[in-house]
Amino acid sequence: MPIKGMSTRRTPRDQRALRLATGTALSLTASFGLGLPIPFMAPVLCLLLLASVNRPLPFKAGLVLALAALLTTGIGLLLIPVLRYYPISGVLLISVGLFLAFRFGLRGGNTLIMTFLVIGLTMISSAGIAEFDLAAMVIGALVKGLLLAVVVVAFSHGLFPDPPNAPSPPAAPPLPAEEVSRIALRATLIVLPAFLLALIDPAGYLPIILKAVGLGQQSSTTNARIAGRELLGSTLLAGLLAILFWSALSLFVHLWMFFLWMLLFGLVMARKLYALSPTRFTPGFWLNTLITLIILLGQSVQDSAAGKDVYTAFAIRMGLFILVTLYACLMVHLLDQRRQNDVQGLT
Repeated sequence: MPIKGMSTRRTPRDQRALRLATGTALSLTASFGLGLPIPFMAPVLCLLLLASVNRPLPFKAGLVLALAALLTTGIGLLLIPVLRYYPISGVLLISVGLFLAFRFGLRGGNTLIMTFLVIGLTMISSAGIAEFDLAAMVIGALVKGLLLAVVVVAFSHGLFPDPPNAPSPPAAPPLPAEEVSRIALRATLIVLPAFLLALIDPAGYLPIILKAVGLGQQSSTTNARIAGRELLGSTLLAGLLAILFWSALSLFVHLWMFFLWMLLFGLVMARKLYALSPTRFTPGFWLNTLITLIILLGQSVQDSAAGKDVYTAFAIRMGLFILVTLYACLMVHLLDQRRQNDVQGLT
């Protein structure tokens, strides 16, 4: 029953928070229910789509995006022979490709295309070093996850459409031209060690690459003063939330309980991401927290299904995530310090 004097109309931010939480939970449930390979890929892509686009993708646009994902990630297949027979040249070539991909995104290019390029250069090529079929499986998982994400995004927009004539969120201010190359280099240096680690054990370290890609993108809006709070803080919070989520899910293990708990955690994160419950942290902090939470949970569910020790695997994975994040903070600090020294030298 509505309270007298209180408006019951939802604002655009209310709708977007509900849409993001519901879509993420639905895609997570559908991905695990359908038994898709790398099942956490679909909810991560769905989350990125819902956070970056405030309208449903037309069917043709979804197919074009899937084709673009197939082509961009397929670049990694072409790099497998170079990495296998000329490893030093292959790593240098991938380093240059990462720099160009990040610079493309920082100069206003499509963020999803940039992400697919980075995944193709790192995840696909490292998986192909171990086994070509593993690389093809990762590409297939990405395309299937993307198609599922597009369907869920359309459904979520149907459930929680923006009000008529709702204003679009302001576009992020473009970076100064002189900053683009420096930040692209920083993102490349953040992703590169995770890629080298994945060359040792591609199947075990692919999630680390995905985490590093997220850190590389997040670092583009982070300076040295807030790097620890933004990068390390979001990783630690995601680990804590993953422990709480797993403990709650253990009370009654069922696919629909997985959906309900994800919906609850997603609503809490979405309220903070859209400033319905304002905090001092940026939207990027909450988005990275939710993405990391999904990756950690997805891997834990797969470990459990495979009969592995979930808690030991989680501790190792969380430790690697923290190490990768600390390294990202270090790169942000060193490159920002170098820039400040250069500026002082010029003055």
